[in-house]
Amino acid sequence: MSLRRIARGSQAVEFILIVVIALAVAFGLQAFVVKPYRIPSGSMKPTLAIGQRVLVDRIGNDFFAPSVGDIVVFHPPVGAPGQICGNTDEKPGQACDRPTTGESTENYIKRVVAGPGDTLKIIDGRVYLNGKRESAKYASFSGCTPANPDCNYPTPITIPAGYYFMMGDNRDYSDDSRFWGPVPRSWIIGEAFFTYWPPDRIGFL
Repeated sequence: MSLRRIARGSQAVEFILIVVIALAVAFGLQAFVVKPYRIPSGSMKPTLAIGQRVLVDRIGNDFFAPSVGDIVVFHPPVGAPGQICGNTDEKPGQACDRPTTGESTENYIKRVVAGPGDTLKIIDGRVYLNGKRESAKYASFSGCTPANPDCNYPTPITIPAGYYFMMGDNRDYSDDSRFWGPVPRSWIIGEAFFTYWPPDRIGFL
C-alpha cells in the first residue's frame, strides 16, 4: 500500500472522528444545556408565532428560580389536556389554584405570571398580582371582555409554595393555568431565551 493511500485513509478516519465528536457535543448540549423547541400553537401570540423556534436554557434552570415575566417550557399536569383542575372545591370566579396529581410528558410554553406566595386575580385577561395590575405590553386581549368567563377570575387565589402560575400572551386563546392550575418547580424544563427562526424574528426574548 502506498504512502498516499495510507494518508488518505488516515484523513478519512480523522474526518469521521471529528464528525462523531461534533455530533456527540451537539447532542450533549441539547440534552443538558440548550434545547430547541418549535411553537405548536397561537397561545403565545404576538410574542411567538406558530412554527417559530426558540432555544431553552436547561442548565440555568438548575440554579435559578423562574421570575415573573419569564417565558418557560414545562410539563403541565396530566389534567391539562382536559382542562381539569385538581381543586374540586373551586369558588365561583376563581382560577384553578391546584393542579391534578401527576406530571404530563407533553411540553408547553407559557409566560410566568405569578410565583410562590403571590396573590392573583384576572380581570378582562389582565393579571392583578398582589393587588397591582400587570403592564403586560407583550400580551393580546382582543377577545377578553367582561362577558368572556375565560378572561375573568375576580376571586383571588394564592399560589402555593414551590409553584408557578403560567399564562399564554394570547389571553383569549390559551390553554393555561387558569384552567388546570399552577406548575411545580420540578416540572419546569427551562427558560426560553432566544428565537432563531424565522430569520426576521431572530433575537433574544
